[in-house]
Amino acid sequence: MTKQISSILIANRGEIALRIIRACKELDIKSVSIYSDEDVRSIHVKRADAAYHIGPAAPSQSYLNMNKIIDVAISAGVDAIHPGYGFLSENETFAELCEKNNIIFIGPKSVSMDLTGDKMKCKRIMNEAKVPTVPGSDGVIEDVEIAVQIANDAKYPVLLKSAFGGGGRGIRLAKDEKELRQEFEMASAESKAAFGKAALFVEKFLEKIRHIEFQLIRDSHGNTRHLFERECSIQRRHQKLIEMSPSPIMTPEKRNEIGEIAKRAADAVDYLNAGTAEFLCDPDGNFYFIEINSRLQVEHPVTELVTGLDLVKLQISIANGEEIPFEQNDLKLNGCAIECRINAEDPFYDFAPSVGKVPYCNLPYGPGIRVDTYLYPGCTVSGFYDSLTAKLISWGSTFDESRRRMRNALNEFIIEGINTTIPLYKTIMNDKYFISGDLSTDYLDRYSIIQKMKDEQKSINSDLHNRLLPAVGSAILQSEYVKKSNQVQNGSSYNWKFGGLTS
Repeated sequence: MTKQISSILIANRGEIALRIIRACKELDIKSVSIYSDEDVRSIHVKRADAAYHIGPAAPSQSYLNMNKIIDVAISAGVDAIHPGYGFLSENETFAELCEKNNIIFIGPKSVSMDLTGDKMKCKRIMNEAKVPTVPGSDGVIEDVEIAVQIANDAKYPVLLKSAFGGGGRGIRLAKDEKELRQEFEMASAESKAAFGKAALFVEKFLEKIRHIEFQLIRDSHGNTRHLFERECSIQRRHQKLIEMSPSPIMTPEKRNEIGEIAKRAADAVDYLNAGTAEFLCDPDGNFYFIEINSRLQVEHPVTELVTGLDLVKLQISIANGEEIPFEQNDLKLNGCAIECRINAEDPFYDFAPSVGKVPYCNLPYGPGIRVDTYLYPGCTVSGFYDSLTAKLISWGSTFDESRRRMRNALNEFIIEGINTTIPLYKTIMNDKYFISGDLSTDYLDRYSIIQKMKDEQKSINSDLHNRLLPAVGSAILQSEYVKKSNQVQNGSSYNWKFGGLTS
């Protein structure tokens, strides 16, 4: 029998650490946070019931230091560790370390994680379970000649992928044999550098595809549920930017069909706790399984808003050995939710990283608006960690209500001192193709969304110039105006007040 969890160490930082702390407080569970030199003043350190210094700012010496984290967990006397997402969340070695030290890992077992983390092992298991997969190689390829043969059979273009990749890493596109030979060597080196293993496979590149995932939950009693789908097609370099539920193309019949396939995939690897089954959908409506993400997803709030469930509390209850408290037919999809990932990147300059102090920020609020963030006035966005600074989530009874709420919230969201992806999302929320649901993983390029954003910004600059410059009566004010105008031109936040007016 699983021991009851009364204390949890959160092996993470930022907004996801805060999210888990809040769930712990609701359940009267002691929360223990860890922090690096860089995070001494972070909110998750102050909000937890206890906090332990873990090491220098570099992740390898702090949030990725497995032995140090286990030592802290033992010293703190915790019952469980929640890894959040990123860092060690999908590391089977860390999960195994927890198991060996009699610490509950809030996630899948290390054996299952090993299966889901190796894409080729997972693909073979899925084929045996009659889960449809993308055409391509049946195993890892070490010889470029074999890769060429498979690519010729599958027809170009093809993707070269690392069997140990994730989050868009270790993926290269080859449009012909010449490119395949060039990319094979580079992809092998990239895979070895990122994952320690140069294990590649070839997969047919499906054009104009949608990326749709199904949220899964499975308990230790063999009960599996899917919590509906999330549309994740708006991406940049295989990194998700916007997620929503329901998908614009999903019908109740198709949802049930693919949901059952997703559950079969979880059963095939004896999955435990929360995760997602990821699918590609072609223009003809065919779904192809690509992987299981064995962790809580960044976009889990989308599912929470359309189901009314608390996924983190559900994770903890399953880790406690409890059964899922509802049947599949008990779940109802309510309304529509959209999430925008607010990254510290400059979309006007090829998404260049933007870090530094945030002297002021204003978080939006109102009906159907949720913000998960670690930001506060005076905080610092670090260059050592992921660029995600906040998640802005809207809910509405319909897609259009959710979209309008998101649009308004984006206009209210102010983050000074750094550049963010907010301007890009403002453009997308008003884009006719987004509104019509015409989405695909190449959406940004296909409809020149970045250029649209830049054109809109020029229009804003011109309007500011025409409205405000005539009212400027002194050289000092003119100088201030020019400075602000240049900041806007350079892609900085333009939510500033001037002469009683707000841009």
